Amino acid sequence: MSDDEREEKELDLTSPEVVTKYKNAAEIVNKALQLVVKECKPKAKIVDLCEKGDSFIREQTGNMYKNVKKKIERGVAFPTCVSVNNIVCHLSPLASDERVLEEGDIVKIDMGCHIDGFIAVVAHTHVIKDGAITGRAADVLAAANTAAEVALRLVRPGKKNKDVSDAIQKVASAYDCKIVEGVLSHQLKQFVVDGNKVILSASNPDTRVDDIEFEENEVYAVDIVTSTGDGKPKLLDEKETTIYKRAVDKNYHLKMKASRFIFSEISQKFPIMPFSARALEEKRARLGLVECVNHDLLQPYPVLHEKPGDYVAHIKFTVLLMPNGSDRITSHPLQELQATKVIDDPEIKAWLALGTKTKKKGGGKKKKGKKADKTVDAAGAEAEAEPMDETTEAASQP
Repeated sequence: MSDDEREEKELDLTSPEVVTKYKNAAEIVNKALQLVVKECKPKAKIVDLCEKGDSFIREQTGNMYKNVKKKIERGVAFPTCVSVNNIVCHLSPLASDERVLEEGDIVKIDMGCHIDGFIAVVAHTHVIKDGAITGRAADVLAAANTAAEVALRLVRPGKKNKDVSDAIQKVASAYDCKIVEGVLSHQLKQFVVDGNKVILSASNPDTRVDDIEFEENEVYAVDIVTSTGDGKPKLLDEKETTIYKRAVDKNYHLKMKASRFIFSEISQKFPIMPFSARALEEKRARLGLVECVNHDLLQPYPVLHEKPGDYVAHIKFTVLLMPNGSDRITSHPLQELQATKVIDDPEIKAWLALGTKTKKKGGGKKKKGKKADKTVDAAGAEAEAEPMDETTEAASQP
């Protein structure tokens, strides 16, 4: 075996150290999400929430692996985003932005953490109100949650990405909602937040992906976005875009001094992971980023919008395809939901009834007191919120 092959073998889930790093990153990002959710109150500034999430991740990861000889990269794997109401994703404003949350807002929080390049990402939807979530807001959240639970059971060795895409679209339809087009679930690898193996949530003419089969010891970020609208979000204002990722395979000699300064800073601070322009000096960033994007040195993550009045929900989780089954390591419990729709489709119920653990060959008696695999009760939306709690308890432990 060559050195390269040996190194590749050591860096997948067959290595206990790698699994530990994934789970430590997941524990931190789960706690960061919990912190941001608690701060989602009327009049809270969106930019402050984003900064709190990022600061917590930087602080917690900074306390780890301090005394090892080899330097371990760690920190934010995806900047905290707080996208409100009909904004679909990627809103992480600059420091000068004055937007605040209001009572009744549907808030989508998206963030990521990494330790030594092993990435855990999560997204969660929270509604700023007391009591149960009702009406179409409950429908869109129940659709995202149920689709995520189905995806968790279908992203498993031997299944294909098309199986997942078809299933989550069927779930969304059952709630009279749409899966938002163009959203991709990516395989995660060390220092790679957007691996080549991809699940396309809903097809559109501009986005096509290769057929793939899931394999043991892979890691995926499963990304579900549902909408009460048409599921075809638009970019309304390029100036809203603040999240970028360095395109490491591109080169260009920048003309503007501000562009060269900013690009040098990006290359030093954020050579691989996505970052927020908020981390750069704002005036120079506004000038310099445009030329970098125009010449493909940076990949932008645009802020997309559904139509005003449409409800959008976002759930994303990280799953490790372990030999003993699927281990969901990031999540957050939902609020109580009282959806207007009830799942009665036999195929969806069958997907939800699947376990996430692999039965050992040869069988044998179960140990006394050991719980069987948990399944989701699809009889009503309120019941569907519950498995998130159960999944979280088991999945977020390092």
